[in-house]
Amino acid sequence: MAEKHRIVVAKPGLDGHDRGAKVVARALRDAGFEVIYTGLHQTPEQIVEAAIQEDADAVGLSCHSGAHMTLFPRVVQLLRERGADDVFVFGGGIIPKGDVQPLAERGIEKIFTPGAPTTDIVAWLRERLSAGKRAG
Repeated sequence: MAEKHRIVVAKPGLDGHDRGAKVVARALRDAGFEVIYTGLHQTPEQIVEAAIQEDADAVGLSCHSGAHMTLFPRVVQLLRERGADDVFVFGGGIIPKGDVQPLAERGIEKIFTPGAPTTDIVAWLRERLSAGKRAG
């Protein structure tokens, strides 16, 4: 059997809406990924620690609180500071279109907005993971 990729799904900040993150986590698990869901109200430091401890291939962040421009890049920054450059970050939630490119410039590889089919997320992750380290 092929390697089972590990994905950390996390809810940074004070956002208490985790339904979407749980739907994505379940879809990834059902698609054969090993998923570690960290729960609500995680700091970027806690998320990065979990990613490193779990030897994750990727971190999926979900934010509905409007703090994505601060929290998402902080996770990328901390991963790099800890030497985990091979762990890539993607995100979702209530994220205005105008924020997607600035987030990409700060290391968030893909943003999925509400209504994105979970099949699209699974397909993108499979493609990204098959491309290997640092596609961007």
